[in-house]
Amino acid sequence: MEMDIEMNSERFFLDTVAKPHTKERDKIAQIFYEFIELTHLYESAVETVKTQLNIYDSEFSIKFKRNPIHSIESRVKSPQSIIEKLQRKGLTPSAKSAQTNLMDIAGVRVVCYYIDDIYAIAELLSMRDDYKIVKIKDYIKKPKPSGYRSLHMIVMLPVYLAASRHEIPVEIQIRTIAMDFWAALEHQLHYKTDAVVPPELKTELKEIADTISDTDMRMQAIYDQINRLGMPTEDSDE
Repeated sequence: MEMDIEMNSERFFLDTVAKPHTKERDKIAQIFYEFIELTHLYESAVETVKTQLNIYDSEFSIKFKRNPIHSIESRVKSPQSIIEKLQRKGLTPSAKSAQTNLMDIAGVRVVCYYIDDIYAIAELLSMRDDYKIVKIKDYIKKPKPSGYRSLHMIVMLPVYLAASRHEIPVEIQIRTIAMDFWAALEHQLHYKTDAVVPPELKTELKEIADTISDTDMRMQAIYDQINRLGMPTEDSDE
């Protein structure tokens, strides 16, 4: 992954300036390596969050004989994407500017089995003394007009290098399997195709999102009833 980022970034910087003079070339090289260092910082932050989430998941498994987390995915924006976003915002395309102005360079997506699991994971993250919650957007209680549902958190956490400490923001999205299924397809329709989605199809997508939400709540209710009855539950993948 790091090798791919480095190669893509190098091509981007070389394509940006045609046959630069020595001073310009040195400046470009300096910016390039600053972004590589920045990417390493955010990748380290992502790995820190993923490790903590896996610890919580294992603890649940030991204490409650079940795992609240179905899967964990992550991404770190490439230097090219970071620079392009800074330029769209009219900001200086530098590593320092990116770290100051962008909160979504690093992202972690947590897919849970039940709605209550989402809030349990969010609460555990909020309780960490070394994590600072910068922002929370609850699109489950207040869905987007499109029907999108998920809990978004921006968490500031420390990353320790050999000789320095850095506070790095990570955007964490927590959702159920059903929410993730809908979001993945909706994203593909809107961003992976050139066709404009007609209003009637947007309405249908919203109705499907509402149906999926109802399914989530019904599954949560069934799970709660089984717990109250003291019936054993099996892992979903067995």
